[in-house]
Amino acid sequence: MGFDEKKEEAEKSIREIEEGKQEGDDEGGKISRQMSEASPYATDQEEEDDEKSKLQLGPQYTLKEQLEKDKDDESLRRWKEQLLGSVDLNNVGETLEPDVKIFSLSIISPGRSDIVLPIPEDGKPKGIWFTLKEGSKYKLKFSFQVSNNIVSGLKYTNTVWKTGIKVDSSKEMIGTFSPQIEPYTHIMHEETTPSGMFSRGSYTARSKFLDDDNKCYLEINYGFDIRKEWAST
Repeated sequence: MGFDEKKEEAEKSIREIEEGKQEGDDEGGKISRQMSEASPYATDQEEEDDEKSKLQLGPQYTLKEQLEKDKDDESLRRWKEQLLGSVDLNNVGETLEPDVKIFSLSIISPGRSDIVLPIPEDGKPKGIWFTLKEGSKYKLKFSFQVSNNIVSGLKYTNTVWKTGIKVDSSKEMIGTFSPQIEPYTHIMHEETTPSGMFSRGSYTARSKFLDDDNKCYLEINYGFDIRKEWAST
C-alpha cells in the first residue's frame, strides 16, 4: 500500500488515458475499467523472474535439530536460545515447514480510528476494500502467529495499478521469528498517499506475505480508492 509521488511517467500515462476516457464513449470507459480490474492478475511474469533470481538456501532443520546442531559452539547456542525464547519444544514437534497465520490487518492514521480490514478466506475482498484520503499519512499494522518452526526473512510485498498501469511496487522486510503462542504485532513504515486530481480514483493492488523461500502465507488481491476526504463511518 505504498506510493511514489515521483513516478512522473506513470502519472502522465494515467492522465492521457483519463483524458481519452472523457472524450470516448461509454464502451471505451467499460474497457478501461476491465483493464484496471484485471491488471493484478496479469503480471505473473514478474513473479516468475523473482522466482528464478532468488537465493538457493541451505537445508532446513526442525527446531530440535537446530538446537542440537553446533551445540558445542557457545555463542551460537546463546543466539539460538535468545531467538527461540520460551518455545515449548514438546509442543512444536518435528515439523520442518514453518506456518504463519495473519490474524488482522488495519490502517492507522493520525487523528483517526483504525480502519480494520477483514481478511476473506479466498484473499479477494469484495468491492472496494478501503478508502484513503489524498495527501494523508498512514501505516499498515498487522498481527500474526508463527508455529512449527522458525520463519526466516518474512517480508511484505505490494504492487499497485491504476487504469491498467503499474504505479507502485514496494517490499518491506519484517524479520525472522520463532514459534510462539502469543501473536506478533508489526507496524510498517509510514506512507503518504498522493494528492491531486489525477491521483484520486480507484486502484487495484496485490499484497503478499512471503519468507526467504518465497513461500506465500497470504495473498490478497483487492481494490481501494483515494478520495478528497475519508470515507464516512
